[in-house]
Amino acid sequence: MTEESNKISIEEETSLENETKNQPGRGVLSAFDWFDSLTLAVIVVVLLFSVVFRIPEVFGTSMMPNFEEKDRVLISCLERNFQQNDVVVVDARGTQLGERIIKRVIATEGQTVDIDFSAGVVYVDGEPLDESAYIENGITTHFEDMQFPQVVPEGCVFVLGDNRDVSMDSRSTQVGMIDTRYIIGKVRAIVFPFDHFQFFL
Repeated sequence: MTEESNKISIEEETSLENETKNQPGRGVLSAFDWFDSLTLAVIVVVLLFSVVFRIPEVFGTSMMPNFEEKDRVLISCLERNFQQNDVVVVDARGTQLGERIIKRVIATEGQTVDIDFSAGVVYVDGEPLDESAYIENGITTHFEDMQFPQVVPEGCVFVLGDNRDVSMDSRSTQVGMIDTRYIIGKVRAIVFPFDHFQFFL
């Protein structure tokens, strides 16, 4: 081997050694990888629970006994096909009450709602509703200032609370028909406290 080629070989080895010294160690790379993964996971969770799901707290007793005050509920924000019997959370801008409410959808756009307060029966399109599954006494006798019958306007729903004697809902002109643009989402589960956990299809 010539002296020149030997010199080049030594220079190459020195260059490789310098590159190796300048490269971060495996532990440092692992820490960066871990940090990147954690950052991505946090971003995904934030997006998930600000756009797709939310977990608001229930205030008041208007949905008892099915939803108690301080329950935390999981709501699905992307589902917009609201149907009768869905429980929904309405943004504060959706009523004159100035507060977020949770209520049950009784009728959707185009349907006619009537309430016989003396008999305690709610009618939708002339058919009496059997509400015994979610109302303790199964009747609605508490009257507010909304006159009936009412046809639900396009893009709106008619809502009632399960605890009919105390609920401020579509029986009142302060709430009235709910514009679906102000519905945050459908309630899919009670997630806290854990002894109240329940999933809704």
